[in-house]
Amino acid sequence: MEVQIDSGRCQGHGRCYDIAPAVFGEDAEGYGNVPGDGTVPQGNERAARRAVASCPERAITVMEGA
Repeated sequence: MEVQIDSGRCQGHGRCYDIAPAVFGEDAEGYGNVPGDGTVPQGNERAARRAVASCPERAITVMEGA
C-alpha cells in the first residue's frame, strides 16, 4: 500500500500526521507530506486509511497493492 498527498489540495489541517505519524509528516509550513517513497510501513495500514478518510480536502490518494 502506498499513499500520496496532492500538495495543491492540502490545506494544512494536519489530521493525516496527527492520526498516522508513522505514515505522514509535515513540512515547515504545516502542510502534510509523505516521507520516503510513500510506502505505508507494515502495521500502519489501518491508521493510514483513517487519515485518508479524515482529510477534509480529500487530498490523499491510496494505491493498493503497491
